[in-house]
Amino acid sequence: MNSKTAMYIVKRLLMAILTIFVVITVTFFVMQAVPGGPFLSEKGITEARLAALNKRYGLDQPLVVQWLRYVVNALRFDFGVSIKDNDASVMSLIWNDFKVSAVNGLLASVLAIVVGIFLGVIAAVKRGKIADRIIMILSTAMVAVPSFVIAAFFLYWFCVKLKAFPTNFGTSSSALKYFLPVLTLSLYPMSYIVRLTRTSTLDVLNSDYVRTARAKGVSPFKVLFKHTLRNSLTPVITYAGPMVAFILTGSLVVEKLFSIPGLGGTLIVAIQRSNYPMVMGCTVFVSYIVIFFILVSDILYKVVNPRVDLE
Repeated sequence: MNSKTAMYIVKRLLMAILTIFVVITVTFFVMQAVPGGPFLSEKGITEARLAALNKRYGLDQPLVVQWLRYVVNALRFDFGVSIKDNDASVMSLIWNDFKVSAVNGLLASVLAIVVGIFLGVIAAVKRGKIADRIIMILSTAMVAVPSFVIAAFFLYWFCVKLKAFPTNFGTSSSALKYFLPVLTLSLYPMSYIVRLTRTSTLDVLNSDYVRTARAKGVSPFKVLFKHTLRNSLTPVITYAGPMVAFILTGSLVVEKLFSIPGLGGTLIVAIQRSNYPMVMGCTVFVSYIVIFFILVSDILYKVVNPRVDLE
């Protein structure tokens, strides 16, 4: 690793830390601006009881003190306690639900990237032929159809009509419980990656250095995998970072339809119950995931294509 690359990575790390700080700060003050408070929904709460609760959770401190304390703790993944769950750790509750979303998300991400690149390359190599047309028609349809429509279709046909899969994916112990949610989550990003890969591969195949390699008698296999594929993956890498983060943090609609107890449902319940620490913790935690994968994709972008000017 040369000094220029190392400096770029350091800059990206510092930018990521700054972004995290801004997200934590904005989240904190937005929640403070919400009318009412976390305890006003309690029935028959007295002024004395309200004062005692505010003191217990440090809400009687000056706003600046609360903000500084929250920033320091959040940077250590300490989001306080859930005021609606017997003072259970917010991070432990988030982690328990995130593990469920993460399994489906990782499988869906891998499926989307691998199959998307594979089909995109085939479509580019077979440009104008029947395989290209079929792949592009299907990918366009999957991009246009919302994920909740696909999920409902899968549930009706494979769970209700054919009874090939369980209807409650959250409590089932069968390995089949991952198949339909993973497929549903992966179809949109997979289709988008197909189109990105096809377009970028066609651009590279028409470049001068690929024509030169062909003129020198380089085998088509070597031209495709050594000269073409590596350079055509840069748009996919740029897209893959935010995509993986989005899938990992879970799709609320898909999780609800498949009865998956993931992070998305936890956030909605926290909002409904005015569980402010949980809402803030989920928001900041999701931002951590997004920022991390964007950082990884930025670094991989340079690794895959060293000719890119980092400045």
